[in-house]
Amino acid sequence: MNKETLQCKPAYRLLTLDQINRLHGATLELLETAGVRVLYPEAVDMLAAAGCRVKSDNIVLIPGDLVEACIQSAPSSITLYNRLGNEAMCLEGRRTYFGMGTDLIQTYDMESGRMRPSRLCDVANAARVADALPDIDFIGSYALPCDSPANLMYIDSFKTELENSVKPIFYTAAGSQDIRVIYEMAAAVMGGKDMLRKKPILIHYAEPLSPLTHSTGAIQKLFFCADNGIPVNYTPGMMSGATAPVTLAGAIALGNAEALSGIVLHQLRAKGAPIISGFGMSTFDMKTSACVYGCPEYRLALSACADLFHFYQIPMWGTAGVTDAHCIDPQASMEWTASLMTAALDGANLVHDVGYLGQGLVGHPAALVMCSEIISYVRRMVRGFEIDTEHLALDVIHDVGPQGDFISTNHTFDFFRKEHWQPHLCNRRILDNWQAAGEKTWADTALEKTREILADHRPIPLSSDVLSSLNALRQQAETDLKHTRFES
Repeated sequence: MNKETLQCKPAYRLLTLDQINRLHGATLELLETAGVRVLYPEAVDMLAAAGCRVKSDNIVLIPGDLVEACIQSAPSSITLYNRLGNEAMCLEGRRTYFGMGTDLIQTYDMESGRMRPSRLCDVANAARVADALPDIDFIGSYALPCDSPANLMYIDSFKTELENSVKPIFYTAAGSQDIRVIYEMAAAVMGGKDMLRKKPILIHYAEPLSPLTHSTGAIQKLFFCADNGIPVNYTPGMMSGATAPVTLAGAIALGNAEALSGIVLHQLRAKGAPIISGFGMSTFDMKTSACVYGCPEYRLALSACADLFHFYQIPMWGTAGVTDAHCIDPQASMEWTASLMTAALDGANLVHDVGYLGQGLVGHPAALVMCSEIISYVRRMVRGFEIDTEHLALDVIHDVGPQGDFISTNHTFDFFRKEHWQPHLCNRRILDNWQAAGEKTWADTALEKTREILADHRPIPLSSDVLSSLNALRQQAETDLKHTRFES
């Protein structure tokens, strides 16, 4: 037997090849007949020159052969680095990386325990906590700071993330003006634009508008990333029953059409430029009018997305570690775990929004600590186990024999750390010891760990020269963007 045959790993796939082909065919039909609305004239002209038909109101019909060609030109592997220049993530195949999202408008204060509007200090706290957590692979602002000027909040967030973590950054920007400043900051950290292109440390997040619309602002940011070799995550986020069909198949076909048309725009602009694609599909709750994150339909849609983009061999986005609960409670734990486990089994590459509460509106630093523990558990599950001669241990069983014990064997000493998952926070004390230690819940221990990280963890600092460059770029941006109105 070869090594792969001897490795037992959980296998999960939602769609059959026939179902993938049916959904792909439906997607091409939508793009050829319904088309997409493109609100940026330069992009419309580019699509027309590539053979697309342009109708009134900037509706562009995209032929299937052009879609297929752009799928082929998009890279199947994207490597991200940390700000120290070390490889951090290789987005390809079924490799899965977990990290934070952006723009949460409310945050639980670690001192008062109460929810309040997010501040820039919350961006710093989230980055520092994530920097210390081994199972958080990349960071995002997590919070949307209300105490930064509106035209500078994304710049301030990015600068703060650079100062508080070495990990790759998943970021947003309001428009083409502030994305340029963020790009300049990243280049300053990496020693220039050429080095940043060679070793990207950032992934920009932008999205089309559902249904089937690419806005001016989104395309400008998409083109900026394509021109500069910056990985971009360009994915629609629909609500089934509101901005997408209520049926999952219809919503998936729509979302895939939006995603693939984004790939066409991106690859026509710069063939071979790095793009992460896919789609997300929350549901519109007909009783509460809520945008639901923790529902099983979202998981099914993301599993279908993963199967489609594995088929296309394009790195795909995902979202997990999300909940509709507004606080850390059993519902949050249930929905975090279900989504993180499914994402890992899907083999989605870039899984963001870890630690989200309140339907994508609320953050809590301890939620990151709890989700990191869940990710560690999930990764142990997905790793599976080996059944080679050494792991079968027949000779050890023979030596111990009936009524013996294995605790004192060299085999146990050699393998127990590798075979048995060890939690950092979850309770494994026997009852008497747990009671004597204060009967702490998992949330209690997570809060203690979070406070410990914030008190003691010191990320590797930026050099004084780089800090001076970042401060100068921020100061210049404050002057340049003072009266800017960003175009959506």
